[in-house]
Amino acid sequence: MGKKEMRYGEEAIEQAGLEPWPNPSPGQDYTIDISFPEFTCLCPRSGYPDFATIQISYVPDQYIVELKSLKLYLNSFRNRYISHEESTNIIFSQLKEALKPKSLKVVGDFHPRGNVHTVITVEM
Repeated sequence: MGKKEMRYGEEAIEQAGLEPWPNPSPGQDYTIDISFPEFTCLCPRSGYPDFATIQISYVPDQYIVELKSLKLYLNSFRNRYISHEESTNIIFSQLKEALKPKSLKVVGDFHPRGNVHTVITVEM
């Protein structure tokens, strides 16, 4: 059987990384709120898909995140075996490292599975 050909979207997701952009208003404090309602990853124990809304809120300093790069980055979790807690903490840590914001909050609001609803909040 031959090697599966990747589609252009799969290639873009595989190469995804967070892209910081210069803050257009660095002298003004303001809050950026982003909601990503179609986050998916895989349960590291069962392999079942987990679905969540990832909410990001931050006050930028010198950088903001380019939104297409954020979308592709978040989609890169879809085939990863990773817990709710780890995925939310990784997203927080990588945004913090890339943007160095004045404040940052990431909430992973995972859809109920097995009658259990999990919300993970990481903030500084």
